[in-house]
Amino acid sequence: MNELTIRPMEIGDVDQVIEVDKASFSTSWTPDIFYQEISENEYAHYYIVETEEEVIGYAGAWIVYEDAQITNIAIKPAYRGKKIGKRLFQFMLQLARSAGAEWLSLEVRASNVVAQQMYRSFGLVPGGVRKNYYTNNNEDAIVMWVSFI
Repeated sequence: MNELTIRPMEIGDVDQVIEVDKASFSTSWTPDIFYQEISENEYAHYYIVETEEEVIGYAGAWIVYEDAQITNIAIKPAYRGKKIGKRLFQFMLQLARSAGAEWLSLEVRASNVVAQQMYRSFGLVPGGVRKNYYTNNNEDAIVMWVSFI
């Protein structure tokens, strides 16, 4: 695999990000949502991970004062299991800390045990359940969080 780069998402990346999103989630965001997030939302921080040829993953967070929330993180299926998601998540944690966040939270599907294990490896712990959170199948979301203080 070629060298990986993590950099801020730009408008020109959205088409490739949509491909990652559709390959990763049963309900995908629209291009307009990504455009709004990266051009209008002052609290949004979106990054891509890319090879020399393509965008292979992305992550987003909202950082509002002391609170950071991961909005989404996804890696193309062909690149999963290579610790790229772990590297991207670690980058987002460091971003949140450096922006002054005191804690970080996220929602993860109850069935996504692999992601839950990765988040636990960074110190996140379950903090609650959002019943029927995912609208495509009414699956519960596990809320996980970590404190930086």
